Amino acid sequence: MEKKLSEEKLIELLRKGDQSAFTYLYNNYSSTLYGVLLKIISDEEIAADVLQESMVKIWKNFTMYDSTKGRLFTWMINIARNMAIDKMRSKFYKQSSKTLNIEKSVSWVDRNKQTEFRPEHIGLRQLVEKMKPELREILDLVYFNGFTQAETAVALDIPLGTVKTRMRAAINQLRQLV
Repeated sequence: MEKKLSEEKLIELLRKGDQSAFTYLYNNYSSTLYGVLLKIISDEEIAADVLQESMVKIWKNFTMYDSTKGRLFTWMINIARNMAIDKMRSKFYKQSSKTLNIEKSVSWVDRNKQTEFRPEHIGLRQLVEKMKPELREILDLVYFNGFTQAETAVALDIPLGTVKTRMRAAINQLRQLV
């Protein structure tokens, strides 16, 4: 396989079912997809599983890709993001994340050191859970997962202006809940 393939050539080879093209796709895109998944899921092992599931889905459903609707990477990131969101909504993930959150929250406090601010300690997480899903999703990514507004826009595949508008609405709704 060539050292550097153009996106058009890669798409052409993938449409033909070329295994080496898929290997190239995996080698060149998987680490970036993993980074996006890790920001959404925050658990390395689960993010790695979702990456593998996403790559299989991309391979099996490549005939569904329409280059007139967007670039290859955008299509791939949407598949991975949707699979990550599905995983987060699953009963298994909710159970395991509760255990992980408890493990992360339990720590010994050294009286000589200042402790880290954790929003869940003041009940912020519970308030956010009461919000509309589209507002909750924005707050989760920005405040609880450390995304910038621009990263949030890419992860959710929405315009930056929409992220900013939803952030403002979410903060206003949070003020009302407090």
